[in-house]
Amino acid sequence: MRSANTIMKSTIKIFFSGMLLAPLFCFSQLNSPYSRFGVGNALPQASISNRGMGGISAAMSDVASLNFVNPASYGSLMYTNLDVGIEYNGNNLKSKEPVGNFRSNYGIISYLGIGVPLLTNNKKAIKNKTSWTLAFGLKPVTRISYKTLNTNWNGMDSVTTLYEGSGGVNEAFIGSALKIKNFSFGFNTGYLFGEKDYSSRIFFKNDTVSYYSANYENKTRFGGLFLNAGIQYEIPIKEGKVKLGAYGNLKGNYNGSHDQVIETFAYDNYGQPTQIDSVRKISGEKGTVTLPATYGVGFAVEKKHLLFGADFSTSQWNDYSFFGQKDNVQNSWMFKTGIQYYPASNNSTGYFNFVKYRAGFSVGQDYINVDNSLPLYNVSVGGGFPLKIKHSYYDRQYSVMNVTVEYGTRGNKNNNITESMFKVAIGFSLSDVWFIRPKYQ
Repeated sequence: MRSANTIMKSTIKIFFSGMLLAPLFCFSQLNSPYSRFGVGNALPQASISNRGMGGISAAMSDVASLNFVNPASYGSLMYTNLDVGIEYNGNNLKSKEPVGNFRSNYGIISYLGIGVPLLTNNKKAIKNKTSWTLAFGLKPVTRISYKTLNTNWNGMDSVTTLYEGSGGVNEAFIGSALKIKNFSFGFNTGYLFGEKDYSSRIFFKNDTVSYYSANYENKTRFGGLFLNAGIQYEIPIKEGKVKLGAYGNLKGNYNGSHDQVIETFAYDNYGQPTQIDSVRKISGEKGTVTLPATYGVGFAVEKKHLLFGADFSTSQWNDYSFFGQKDNVQNSWMFKTGIQYYPASNNSTGYFNFVKYRAGFSVGQDYINVDNSLPLYNVSVGGGFPLKIKHSYYDRQYSVMNVTVEYGTRGNKNNNITESMFKVAIGFSLSDVWFIRPKYQ
């Protein structure tokens, strides 16, 4: 049998190989014109299990899964945990003027993470009810993906403009949490990196005069260190406990490099754009991208069969700037509430008694401030399905498949363009107890 050290080394190798190969397993046909603004569409940061409860995260913690939103939750981890989430997203875009309807879809890896309790077998720590945990991983934060076509006609000439954009923001993080009795404090730090690639291709059409097509393209890469932290506190109550939590992400200034090109071009025989002449070219222009602070608070009431809670968070997007330029963004907020039912009792035997059933709802205001502002609505249902039911205290493996189905909208009747989003997300929390030296009598 392989030792715990060997198993861990193998798992870490698999984890980092997965991070390097992750882009190969993502497919993208998303077309969201709103992702043109700021740093793109904000992606859910909650774990798949918490998203089933509307995304509540501030006060949520578990002995065998990771909650990246509030790093204080790591202090409750009792098992070494490998957490991975994937999701499919189907978007439906509707426009009033001009009247139109466009469907798109994409799949991504939502997150990859590992959590390792460091005081699992420490007798002094157990006596003092103290735990210390290390976690690290990789997750996307925002996504830019759009492609729109606009044609104008002045009676003589027509001008068609193709707008395209891609990119987004990602985080590679390492975090830690210390829990002493009922109080837990934790932090995440690491490297935030992002890119924005925007282009506008202009095509002229005239019956008598031939015009070259023009391309205006901007590429920006930026990155730097980030820091966020959180706290949690548990209050014992009859047959359960109340959890309180708060977290915050600091405003960050990230160094960037900007390239710009203005050129005329033509398409070759293979349909690829080929430069004819360069009108303007800038390479490696230095600048700063400022991303806002985010704050969140919440509570959760946990009893034997029932858990419910609520969160409120806000982000200060009025502080955002991109190479000294403001954008159509505003301070955003989100309210989330959710519930979980767990029917199992001491005498339960049927598999579905060990499934955790979840539902939730969230409402808020998007940070992108165009088209009369954009309200957000989201409902979710889900479940935690154990891959193996524990039969004894000595059965140390605890692995769960979390499934969440969500339906959300961005915009309402006051907006010209509205988006509806249908998401199916699957997460795997694979846990075991490592670093315990066997003893024989």
